[in-house]
Amino acid sequence: MPIQKPALSEHPINTLINDRWSPRAFNSKTVENTTLMSLFEAARWAASCNNSQPWRFIIAKSEDKDAHDNAISCFNERNQRWVKNAPVIGFVCAYKLMPNEKPNRTYFYDTGMAMAHFSLQALEHNLYLHQAGGILIDKIIADYSIPADVDVVCGFGLGYQGEAAILPDELAERELEPRKRNSITEFTFSNSFGESSNIFKK
Repeated sequence: MPIQKPALSEHPINTLINDRWSPRAFNSKTVENTTLMSLFEAARWAASCNNSQPWRFIIAKSEDKDAHDNAISCFNERNQRWVKNAPVIGFVCAYKLMPNEKPNRTYFYDTGMAMAHFSLQALEHNLYLHQAGGILIDKIIADYSIPADVDVVCGFGLGYQGEAAILPDELAERELEPRKRNSITEFTFSNSFGESSNIFKK
């Protein structure tokens, strides 16, 4: 059975945000291309500085075994343990420059916005996303001919939820742990950085 891990929210939030989490257990069910395009359409409409849209994606599906195996090999060994089960594996990249060749200070931020859209749209289709920084960036750059003006941001596995039992014991335990987040008062300030805002103090 899919694991339900709703957020233990202290205030009302959108249902998709409430239900989004990052499982590592995926089953082998194919993600149809029409469904995948819906996720990229959501990413397409994310906000970005001067509408620069710096995000770029590299995708490998399990139906293409060679491409899928190569994508797996671009994760570190720790992450290969779970990403190998994801029917869709991807890498998120971002242009560092604006179209006018000037530096884009917000390219990472903007790309994160696109991924937030992508992950929430995934839930509309009962798909889950696990993003990972544990990737072999130099190998990705070489294997996929990434230009010098593009950064590799992260990797991800995408698919329908599988059973925690398919994971190594350590990861299976983590799959079942409750979700945790810092209190709002720990990251919202007013008069000085680090001084909690009175707005949110109880």
